[in-house]
Amino acid sequence: MQAWLCENPIGVEALIFKDMPTPAPAPGQICVAIKAASLNFPDLLIVQGKYQMKPPTPFVPGTEFAGVVESVGDGVKGFKPGDRVAAFAGTGGFSTHACIPAVLAMPLPADFAFEDAAAFICTYATSHHALIDRAALQPGETVLVLGAAGGVGTASIQVAKAAGAKVIAAVSSDDKAKRCLELGADAVINYSKGQLREELKALTEGRGPDVVVDPVGGDLAEPVFRSIAWRGRYLVIGFAQGTIPALPLNLALLKGASLVGVFWGEFAKREPQHNAAMLGELAAWYAQGRIKPVLDCVLPLAELPKAFERMSSRQVVGKVVLSC
Repeated sequence: MQAWLCENPIGVEALIFKDMPTPAPAPGQICVAIKAASLNFPDLLIVQGKYQMKPPTPFVPGTEFAGVVESVGDGVKGFKPGDRVAAFAGTGGFSTHACIPAVLAMPLPADFAFEDAAAFICTYATSHHALIDRAALQPGETVLVLGAAGGVGTASIQVAKAAGAKVIAAVSSDDKAKRCLELGADAVINYSKGQLREELKALTEGRGPDVVVDPVGGDLAEPVFRSIAWRGRYLVIGFAQGTIPALPLNLALLKGASLVGVFWGEFAKREPQHNAAMLGELAAWYAQGRIKPVLDCVLPLAELPKAFERMSSRQVVGKVVLSC
C-alpha cells in the first residue's frame, strides 16, 4: 500500500509519502481499499500537533474516507469483502488501505459515489446533530450559517433547508455568496464588508436569527450573538478562524438565548444507536436528492500537500477530496 506518514507532527511539510506493508485486519476490524478521502480541518491540526486527539507517532492522517472492504477480521458481522463503505475513523485515510473497527463503517448503497461518500459523514453528521438534535430546529425558523461556503457550512445550508428553515449564509466574498445562493440559501451576507449586524437586522425584520451555526469562532461570534433572536440557539461547532471567542454571558440572559456545544464525535461514541439512526436518515436524504456533498476539487492521493494548501487558501467551497 501507499500512505502519507506523519512521523513528526510539526506540519504538512513533514509528511512522507511512502510504500508500506498492507495491513491485515485484527479481530473486529475490516480492511478497506480506499477509493476516496476528504480533508477536514482537524486533519491539519493533527499533523501540526494542535488537535485535542494526539495519536502516537508514526501514524497515517486522514479522518474520513470511502472504499471497498477487502478483508474482514475474526468476529466481524455485517460486512464481507466487496462491500462498499464509508468511515470517519480519526486516522488512516490518506492511504490506499486502512484497517478500522467494523463498528465505524457505514454501508453504502451502489449508487452512492465514493467521492461524495468520502465527503459525507463528518460534515453532514455534524450539521444534522447540530441543527436537528441540539437546536431542535423547527420549520419556518431562520438559521444563520457562518463560514457558509466551507464543508460544515454547505452541509448546514442543505440540512436546514431539508428541515424547512430559512437560511442566511454568511461568507467572506461575493463569489462564495453566489455559490451559497446556488446551493439553496435564501439570502447571503458578505461579512468582509463590515455590515453584518445591520444586514442581519434587515433580513430578519429586526428579530435576528433563531439559530446560528458557528464553525468559525473568532471576532464574528460576539456581534452575531448580540443579534440573535429571543430564545435563539447559538451552536458552537469549531474555531476555524483560530481564536476561541470570549462572550459576555449577560447577552445570553438578555436574549433568553442558549449557547449550545456541538461535538458530533463524542455524540457518536456515547449514543451509537441515535447516531446510526441519524446516518440512516442522512443516507435516505442523499438518495432522495435533498442533500449532496459540495466538492471543491478532487486531487490524486499523491498531491496531499497541494490539497492542504487549497484547503488553507480560504477560497474553498465545500470540501477538498483525494482520489486513490
